[in-house]
Amino acid sequence: MSKGILLSGGMDSISLAYWKKPEIAITIDYGQAAADTEIRTSSIIAGNLGMVHHTIKVDCSSLGSGDLINSTAIKDSPSSEWWPYRNQLLITLACMKGISLGLKELMLGSVKSDGFHKDGTYEFYNRMNSLMEYQEGAIKILSPCIEMSTVELIKVSRIPKSLLHWAHSCHTSNIPCGQCRGCNKYGQTLNELYAE
Repeated sequence: MSKGILLSGGMDSISLAYWKKPEIAITIDYGQAAADTEIRTSSIIAGNLGMVHHTIKVDCSSLGSGDLINSTAIKDSPSSEWWPYRNQLLITLACMKGISLGLKELMLGSVKSDGFHKDGTYEFYNRMNSLMEYQEGAIKILSPCIEMSTVELIKVSRIPKSLLHWAHSCHTSNIPCGQCRGCNKYGQTLNELYAE
């Protein structure tokens, strides 16, 4: 059974990849500002872990919003980095590719704090799993760290610092801006990990 991961190159997805060791990694350039570094980081991680790495490029930037495309968030955005239906889009694209690869499971690195958005909750992933399993291909959607914090995931995964420090979490740029929610989370996570 082929197992895969949606690998963004952020702390959560690379820690999950190290922990669960799937055979296949899929990274998606959907038009986000940091796509080049996300792809480069994911390729490095996949190479280190012996995963076959696939990249999908589908420019959906005209449908995006906020920090991820260096734009003003749309009126009803709950936060500056919100992109409408983004996780649904990414799961769908990854599964579209995954069918041709014989993928039977797709893991996502969402953690407890992602529950700020409805598409980062257990309920969302449970519904996506039902939908994807119902369709031809029957790919199972898993979110094994949805009840963990990023710090808890990193500890459980036992990912070495040498790999963790490759993580790219910036929402606005290929070079960390140090100011967006992604960069703030990265800094706070490292402070919490290494302050102990």
